[in-house]
Amino acid sequence: MVHQTMATSTTSASSASSKISPMTLTLLRLVSTALIVGTLAACSTPPAPSPSRPGAIPPPLPPSAMVLPGDTGPLPPPLAQPKSRWVPVRWAELPGFTEDALHEAWNAWIKSCERPAPPFTALCGDVRQLSIATADEQRAWLIARLQPYRVEATDGNAEGLLTAYYEPMMDAARQPGNGFTVPIYRVPAGLGTRKPWYTRQQIDTLPEAQAQLAGRAIAWLRDPIESMVLHIQGSGRLRIAEADGSVSVVRVAYAGTNDQPYQSVGRWLLDQGATRDATWPGIRAWLAVNPQRTNELLWSNPRYVFFREEPLNALDAGFGPRGAQGVPLTPGRSIAVDRQSIPYGTPVWLASSGPQVQLNRMVLAQDTGSAILGAVRADYFTGWGPEAGDIAGRLKQNLRLWALWPR
Repeated sequence: MVHQTMATSTTSASSASSKISPMTLTLLRLVSTALIVGTLAACSTPPAPSPSRPGAIPPPLPPSAMVLPGDTGPLPPPLAQPKSRWVPVRWAELPGFTEDALHEAWNAWIKSCERPAPPFTALCGDVRQLSIATADEQRAWLIARLQPYRVEATDGNAEGLLTAYYEPMMDAARQPGNGFTVPIYRVPAGLGTRKPWYTRQQIDTLPEAQAQLAGRAIAWLRDPIESMVLHIQGSGRLRIAEADGSVSVVRVAYAGTNDQPYQSVGRWLLDQGATRDATWPGIRAWLAVNPQRTNELLWSNPRYVFFREEPLNALDAGFGPRGAQGVPLTPGRSIAVDRQSIPYGTPVWLASSGPQVQLNRMVLAQDTGSAILGAVRADYFTGWGPEAGDIAGRLKQNLRLWALWPR
């Protein structure tokens, strides 16, 4: 998994440090010192499972243990969201809170501050300044300025589902031929005149649909399953063989759909009784045995995605595509959520454990997805490349979330 660390020059670091007020520094030092002492005092208790190993999510601590230094005030009332309720808790309830590498999450938060939600606008100055602070100072500031709320469904259920997504890297060509036969299309000019637009099967087979897409291909792929992966992930990087023989790397980002409903090809296989493994590796294994049913599988999902091409300079290549919040995604620190449960730009504590990974960390709600619905539901952005794709293709495990909201 790739993690991007924000590069900061010595000059800019000194300048940022000088903007932190003496009062803020004093508060941070007092609270962070107390936090360190409190953490050391707790070392006689059994350690939590390592974040890098699978294991059960630790159960909530008993009320008597749910206090960290600096977190002693009265709890506020619960908050209601359209699809969830938020129950205030102590910071000590968050699994792994004192161990997380917060500077990684800070990179994602700085990106959110490019387009902050109103409740967080006033905090963004501190967020930028604290990008050069120690982890203990960052934790102390979180305790002082934010209140954690356990995210629950309206019936009180705090357990949910975590899946993952990534940005695939694919070989492509500007012109069809030499095995490159699967087009990646821009939005057709007549898309808005017909809603919903043609289904995936109709796009592949009807002359009138193909006529509206003539000349709209960005590039061509070799494999229709790669195309389906790109459509489901919503973005990708193409290594394109240009007409002059040069090779360029570009990003194709989500630009729209045909407004048809999304249907999972994995669910279609399960419903057919064709396989018990609906992960991408399982789907590919089934297709290797049943290549004559490729179109049947693809057409089971009528939704079709259109893309726009974006240049990919060195800075852009260090982050993912822009999510629904409008800011670039950070590998390992950005999630897609149901915005009616958690607003975009909200820092969130995520706890999930299963056969793939154990995660206890701060992330930012920066994206959404058609299948990401419900109170405790998240899609975890793993980055790009084969390793990210392998994790994203298999990750499906339990989830608990805590929204971190300004006090």
